[in-house]
Amino acid sequence: MRSAASVLPTHAPPGGRRRLRVLLLAPHPFFQHRGTPIAERALLEVLSTHGHSVDVLTFPEGEAVDIPGCTIYRTPRLPGIRNVRPGFSLKKLLYDALLFVRAAALAGKGRYDVIHAVEESVFIALILGLVFRVPYVYDMDSSLPEQMIERYPVLGRARRALRAMERLAVRRATAVLTVCKSVEDVARSHAPERLIARVEDTSMLGTGGDEGPAERIADRIGSDGGPIAMYVGNLERYQGIDLLLEAFQRVSLEEPAAHLVVIGGDDARIRHYTGLAQRLGVEARVHFLGPRPLPQLGSYLRQADVLVSPRITGTNTPMKIYSYLDSGRPVVATRLPTHTQVLDDEIACLVDPTPEDLAEGLLRLFRDVELRTELARRARERFQSEFSPEVFRERIVRFYDEIEQLLQTRVA
Repeated sequence: MRSAASVLPTHAPPGGRRRLRVLLLAPHPFFQHRGTPIAERALLEVLSTHGHSVDVLTFPEGEAVDIPGCTIYRTPRLPGIRNVRPGFSLKKLLYDALLFVRAAALAGKGRYDVIHAVEESVFIALILGLVFRVPYVYDMDSSLPEQMIERYPVLGRARRALRAMERLAVRRATAVLTVCKSVEDVARSHAPERLIARVEDTSMLGTGGDEGPAERIADRIGSDGGPIAMYVGNLERYQGIDLLLEAFQRVSLEEPAAHLVVIGGDDARIRHYTGLAQRLGVEARVHFLGPRPLPQLGSYLRQADVLVSPRITGTNTPMKIYSYLDSGRPVVATRLPTHTQVLDDEIACLVDPTPEDLAEGLLRLFRDVELRTELARRARERFQSEFSPEVFRERIVRFYDEIEQLLQTRVA
């Protein structure tokens, strides 16, 4: 991986720091214990610490959070519309429309130096920038056309138009903040002359303190001393839970004492995959614990022998990977770009996305204690040098330093 210095400029703006007034558009519930909102909170904490004033505009759902220097505004709540989930949907479109109206009202007061637009809210920022002449930063978590076509294949007919919209959003931005190498490459293909920075996510361990687990997993699942594989995250199709369960069926034939623990997911998805585990005959060895408090994540991960990420589609790196690397436990992951832009064979057991290969990878680590220890050691060293919270903060500060310099140049 490239170092921070090769991704971001290293000089600070002349004349010292200028306090920016930022409007951050978060087109989803905030705060929630999942990838994008967690990354946003980390970003807000860095900006606040470095003297910037941030207003956050988001959906009505989400936990209240108190971040010094930040004020949270919410759109009105639409009757009967709740539980807005990640990804493109009619619910999101309706709330995006309300987000636009409220953002226009806030921007119209003329109090912002820059709009920080996350995901599809970039199109709101683009319009507001033209109307109120406020520059914007495109916080690009993924390629929106690819994400939409993957979810709704019929939109493939409009791929060219969707790509043109994405290109316009990138080219009009003052700067683009990308979350991984594949997304950075997309942004640079649209506008190589723009300020485009790559700032990977960081570990969620220790977020909000470490309360320790509410339970011992071995006691909860009735473990008889067999090895434990663990998955953490949502249970959407792209995460590869079907693949994981099919692989574990093969594992259980050779390691009957093995257990699979799954943390996360909503009730509907848990019921669906519990049914699949029953059909595969592994329900006694697969344990769906549901969501768990984020502060306890580290304690749960450290109770596993092997951590697994079976994702089958997508290009952006799952945020869980950084916590996995930080945990001191070895990782098995599918050998796809979503993983390989961060993981390699030095720090993880990478396997082809088939039940046979994933099962082989799990069995290999279950049986080889020395390999588990060595992979975990090298993974943590890589995390500390390239993805630690300190590196994340440094990269965000450098990125906003460069934005300040660009804005000062425009004023001059």
